[in-house]
Amino acid sequence: MARAADLGRTHGADPRLRRTLVTPEGVALDVQVAPASARVGALFIDLAALFGLFLAFVITVLLIVWAYQRAGLPRMSDGVLGFLAILFIIGTFLARNAYFLFFELGQRAATWGKRSIGIRVAARDGGRLTAEAVIARNLLRDIEMFLPLMFMTSGGVQGTLSEFAAWSGIAWVGIFLLFPLLNKDRLRCGDLIAGTWVIQTPKAMLGSVVATGAPVNAAVAALPADRYRFEDEELSVYGEYELQMLEQVLRKANPDAMTTVAGTICGKIGWTPPIGDEQAFLEAYYTQLRARLERGMRFGQRRADKNS
Repeated sequence: MARAADLGRTHGADPRLRRTLVTPEGVALDVQVAPASARVGALFIDLAALFGLFLAFVITVLLIVWAYQRAGLPRMSDGVLGFLAILFIIGTFLARNAYFLFFELGQRAATWGKRSIGIRVAARDGGRLTAEAVIARNLLRDIEMFLPLMFMTSGGVQGTLSEFAAWSGIAWVGIFLLFPLLNKDRLRCGDLIAGTWVIQTPKAMLGSVVATGAPVNAAVAALPADRYRFEDEELSVYGEYELQMLEQVLRKANPDAMTTVAGTICGKIGWTPPIGDEQAFLEAYYTQLRARLERGMRFGQRRADKNS
C-alpha cells in the first residue's frame, strides 16, 4: 500500500490541492499536495541547516591547519594545497547532496525542514519511493539553484562577475524557484523528472492509530476461534503505514476497495479471498495487525511499512 495519509479531513486544507492517489493495489486514497509556501519554508530551514553544517566543517578544517602549523611540521607544497582544495570542492558537492539524499531515502522521506513543516516526498504513482527517484530529484537541485548561486558568489568574490551574468543568474534561479507556482501539483523540475511530489503529512504518533489492541466491533470479537485468526508471520507482512491505509479503507467502506484490498492481503499471506465477507476479514486483520504493532512498540520495535 502507498505511503499516503487521509488528509482530506485536514482542517483548513486548500481544496484545490486535494488529490486522489491510486495505489498499486488499486485503492484510491486522498492526499493533500504541499502548498508552495510550505515548500519554501522547508527549503529555508534546510539551507540554514546546511549552512550550519558547512560552517562547522570549515571551522574543523581551519583547526586542523592551525594544529598542523603549531606542530612545526614541514610546510605543505602548492600541489598538496591544490589537491586539498579539489577535495574540498568535491566534498562540498557531496555534502549538500548527501544531506537531502540521506533524509529523503529514510523512512520519513523528509529532511529536517520538511519534517518541521509537516511535509514529505512521495511517489506520484502511489508506489514505493525509490532511491533512483530521490537521487534524480536532488541532482536537479544543483542545476536549479546551487550551481548558479555558487557561480555568482565565486564571481563576486573574485571580482569577475559582470552585471549581465549576475542578472542572468538571478533570473535562472528565480524561474526555477517560481516553477512550482506554475503547475497545479506544485512540482519542481526535479519532481517532474523523478515522478515525485511533496505532500502534507499528518503529525500523528502510532499511539493514535494503534490505540488499545481491542477489536473494532463486537462482530469481530464474536468470530469463531478458527475464523480470521492470523499467525504472526501473516501479520508481519505489513507495518504502520499499511495499517493507516487499511483504517482509511474501512472508514470509507467502499465495496470495490475492500474487495481489492482483501484480495491483495490474501495474496500476500496465501489465503483464499473471502468472497462476500471482505469487511469482516479486513476488520479482523486490522485489529490483529494493530495489536501486533502495539506489542512491538512496548518493546521499542517499530515497523514503518512493509519494506522496512
